[in-house]
Amino acid sequence: MSSRPILDGFVPGRYEIDAYGNGGFRFADMSHRGSILVLPSGIKAWPVTSVAELTEESLAPVFAEADQLELLLLGTGLDVVAIPEALRWRFRENRIGLDVMQTGAAARTYNILLGENRKVGAALIAV
Repeated sequence: MSSRPILDGFVPGRYEIDAYGNGGFRFADMSHRGSILVLPSGIKAWPVTSVAELTEESLAPVFAEADQLELLLLGTGLDVVAIPEALRWRFRENRIGLDVMQTGAAARTYNILLGENRKVGAALIAV
């Protein structure tokens, strides 16, 4: 376990996703079981386990950082799933691009864009 502070399921800072699978993720010399939000402010535990649980409320931390995000990569698990139009509009209203893909592809794409210092975030449903 890392010496970085974990406060209420939150790790401040920007980190690459080192690994994913087996129901969780590895990042910042730590592992987390469950889904995560990877935002400019840090990585947060995210209680979403399926696309059916995507709501404005579950995505509120993303919208709270809208001024620091150009793009959110949404990893929907093993399958790519359509996102309700009302949620898509919410992203447009906040001027955040939304790209929906499998969780593995979203984690890999996030790492590439982070390496380019882009204003990117990821909402990753654990697989």
